[in-house]
Amino acid sequence: MEILFWSVISVAFVVAFVGLIYPIIPAVLFVYIGFVLYGVFFEFVPMTIDFWIIQILLTVLLFVADYASNLFGVKKYGGSKAAIWGSTIGLLIGPFIIPFVGILLGPFIGAVGAELVIHRKPFKESVQVGVGSLLGFLGGALMKGVLQAIMVIVFLIYVI
Repeated sequence: MEILFWSVISVAFVVAFVGLIYPIIPAVLFVYIGFVLYGVFFEFVPMTIDFWIIQILLTVLLFVADYASNLFGVKKYGGSKAAIWGSTIGLLIGPFIIPFVGILLGPFIGAVGAELVIHRKPFKESVQVGVGSLLGFLGGALMKGVLQAIMVIVFLIYVI
């Protein structure tokens, strides 16, 4: 039974990492689902108040890193708030419209489209903003992946 329980917990963590590249999945929520499943299947005792404080701080850092990387990517390349919104919308709907590559093309197209339509920037400038948006997304996904891995490692240190 223990193997089954650990398998279910592991699936929750894997889904969390899938959420890094498929943003419709609330990645960090699945990390916490793994924690709760451990508590339900085994016990909550190893997850002390210190554990929860560390996890909450890492979660806050994860959200800040995600927002900052996207903002930095777009702003560094001359983008506006409209580009950030366009990038976010593209990130959410891109994978549904263009499976697999939509996760990369969505933020790019969303940022470019927002700059072209709302701010009437030249095409070349809009494409640069799109590149910044894409780089911001990739940087954010990398940072979130590292932070989620740290969250799982901290969890394992506390429970094993």
